[in-house]
Amino acid sequence: MRFHLIDRIDRWEPGKSLVAAKYLALGEEYLADHFPQFPIMPGVLMLQACVEAASWLWRATSDYRHPVIVLRELKSVKYGTFMMPGRRMDVTVDLTKTDPASDTATFKVKGANDAGEQTVNAILTLHGYSLAGRGPAGAAADAKLLEHWKARWALLTGQLRTK
Repeated sequence: MRFHLIDRIDRWEPGKSLVAAKYLALGEEYLADHFPQFPIMPGVLMLQACVEAASWLWRATSDYRHPVIVLRELKSVKYGTFMMPGRRMDVTVDLTKTDPASDTATFKVKGANDAGEQTVNAILTLHGYSLAGRGPAGAAADAKLLEHWKARWALLTGQLRTK
């Protein structure tokens, strides 16, 4: 299962920071199991929203240099209040370090609900790479991924392209 947890990117400054929003609806399928009588967003999905927001900042910063971005390391994770359906989680990401030699970037991330209460914060490191070195199929996959990410960016930022 693949999640797209970021619903909107409010503002960003390449190389520095990004602010995004996740609106938690009661109809999201994982809430039926977590927990039926007291639905809350799982902590791992709050972290995933932060990883997605950090990935968007790195894409905006590096001009989509890496078609594939994965989580390499997670440190200093702290949870705050529960994230309840009907609320908005504001995700703030600050880029703290890039290492071009290892194709990694480190971010400070934090989430807070629409009342300003902290839901999660952490330090995470992402690793980016390309599939092109694996042959023609990898290059084609990279091209499809880049097209997908650019179209999604346009949706999230409100910068829809017309053909």
